[in-house]
Amino acid sequence: MSIRQCIPWPSAALSTLVALLLGPLTPALADTAPARFYTERERFVAEMVDEHDFEAAELAALMAGADYQQVIVDAMNRPYEAKPWGVYRALFVTPERINGGRRFLAEHQVLLAQAEAAYGVPAAVITAIIGIETNYGGTLGSHSVLDALSTLGFAYPRRADFFRKELKEFLLLAREESVDPATVLGSYAGAVGKPQFIPSSYRAYAVDFDGDGHRNLWESDADVIGSVGAYLAQHGWQRGQPIAAAATLTGPLGPGIEVGGKRPLPPSLSVAQLEAAGVVPAQRLQPDARAALIKLDGDGSEYWVTLDNFYVITRYNHSNLYALAALELSRAIVPTAPYPGD
Repeated sequence: MSIRQCIPWPSAALSTLVALLLGPLTPALADTAPARFYTERERFVAEMVDEHDFEAAELAALMAGADYQQVIVDAMNRPYEAKPWGVYRALFVTPERINGGRRFLAEHQVLLAQAEAAYGVPAAVITAIIGIETNYGGTLGSHSVLDALSTLGFAYPRRADFFRKELKEFLLLAREESVDPATVLGSYAGAVGKPQFIPSSYRAYAVDFDGDGHRNLWESDADVIGSVGAYLAQHGWQRGQPIAAAATLTGPLGPGIEVGGKRPLPPSLSVAQLEAAGVVPAQRLQPDARAALIKLDGDGSEYWVTLDNFYVITRYNHSNLYALAALELSRAIVPTAPYPGD
């Protein structure tokens, strides 16, 4: 179903039309969905018609098919990133993903080299991120994105504003790229395509790397590879610079050293300051490089000195676990160090 533009309806007439088209609740859904899901759904349709010139009857019919999914809420309440580092690592740095990454890199060697030249992001890092997100395109997600973003945008108060915005972005994206929003599958949080971009990131950072006039993150590996590189570059990736180094401590840390955990910690100290406080990186790092120190629990405690490029990876997924898994998977895919200083 296309989402066409039209002349805006008067607000009173529009509200009546939307209510009629969305129709009464079915008993099965009424038993499981909060009442606010339906009232917010009606308000949302009216907003999209008023703000973005969607055709009222068509959008109301589309949104009438958006169902509340309790499984989506349950998944949001138990994210992967809540797991300990050792468990999280075992999910993503696996022989299957390492071997799959090597095959992906070999198959797309030219495209990955072009993306690395254009954006400065190593081919192994781009490959690892695609591997973590969807196992190189093998698992694109099984949830209706329309259901997921409607559920979270209308009936998940803790982050409703964010997901309501993403639902708007999704419908705008579908209109721009001529995609049927009713058929799109993705993650429980509404991320789509092989690199699992949320709709706002898709619209802002995806690139047409194959030059066909569309940004297709489902079927065009060129667009997928280029878009991951472009995303990291636009978030501050530093070409030719290291990402992180394992570290040990010589004793109790000196004063003023913050130790991060799972949450991203912007690098605000220099490597020299960390070393002076008793932190010993496993690889030589530039003394004046901006750095942070994090501690994660795997087989015992692991300390890592993380640099600007590590923090950039956490802009893709706001978790130190994710960034470290991407780094370790990339190193396993290409064991010869692809980054200066690593």
